[in-house]
Amino acid sequence: MTTAWTTDPVLPRFAVSRVFTDWGIDPVPFVLAVWVAGVYLVGVVVLTRRGDRWPIGRTLSFVGLGMGSFVFATASGLARYDTTLLSVHMVQHMVLSMVVPLSLALGAPVTLALRTLPAAPRRWLLVVLHSRVARVLSFPPLTFLLYITAPWALYYTSWYDASLASPFVHEMMHVHLVTVGALFFWPLMGIDPLPGRVGYPFRVLLTVMTLPFHAFLGVTIMGQTTLIGESHYLALREGPMGAWLPPALDDQHVAGGILWASGDLIGLVFFAVLFVQWVRSSHKEAAREDRRLDLIEARAARSAASPEPHG
Repeated sequence: MTTAWTTDPVLPRFAVSRVFTDWGIDPVPFVLAVWVAGVYLVGVVVLTRRGDRWPIGRTLSFVGLGMGSFVFATASGLARYDTTLLSVHMVQHMVLSMVVPLSLALGAPVTLALRTLPAAPRRWLLVVLHSRVARVLSFPPLTFLLYITAPWALYYTSWYDASLASPFVHEMMHVHLVTVGALFFWPLMGIDPLPGRVGYPFRVLLTVMTLPFHAFLGVTIMGQTTLIGESHYLALREGPMGAWLPPALDDQHVAGGILWASGDLIGLVFFAVLFVQWVRSSHKEAAREDRRLDLIEARAARSAASPEPHG
């Protein structure tokens, strides 16, 4: 049985270089990325013209690494071959579910909006942030559960097959990966004022707990003999690209290895980011405590130096 996308133009033999040289613009994700990045930059310009400072690192994180990675995943050779090779799709999966959400969270777009929006929209945003829905969606145990179960649901239900058969479902899968990743990482590592904040020890625990789940899924995919997206990938090998496509099961084993290795590697990067945030927070808390103690000492000194009233 063939699928809708087997009628696409025949792709040349895949090489890693094609990830960086074989580009094509998909209008929906490209326009979305340009619009989101543009709104963010407008906010930065408004803030700067007002004389306020906005850290350049946040802008580079959101616009450069965040939206840049999103465009890279959806317009580069990763997007060109993501329905042809499961291994290429898996690289795209990791970029969309891990790199993009963390980068966007570190860009603090909600904080930027609160500092630049007019009074009425700012009040609406604050209402949303303090709503019950926001508290539920930013509840760390819930977002952790969503984050670790979403990949299993993708590859072990009919969802992945549907994404191979329908361009619309395929694009929604991309949006889903970014959304679930953002829900998980925003309360843990983001800078924005969000409900559901927990202490740094619990944040570190949740981050570390994601590592074995990615590893286990990767090892499971590597070890299984049943093909993911079987009808689609076997149909491709019956066509003109069958001359260069690797055996579907071999490609699936490579995909599982990519998920395993990259999940652990990127997870360690997340842990490092969180640890740095924890250290900085501790230093700021220590500085605030020092200022409080200095103020108490100054008040005590003034009280001791002032003459006592005579009766």
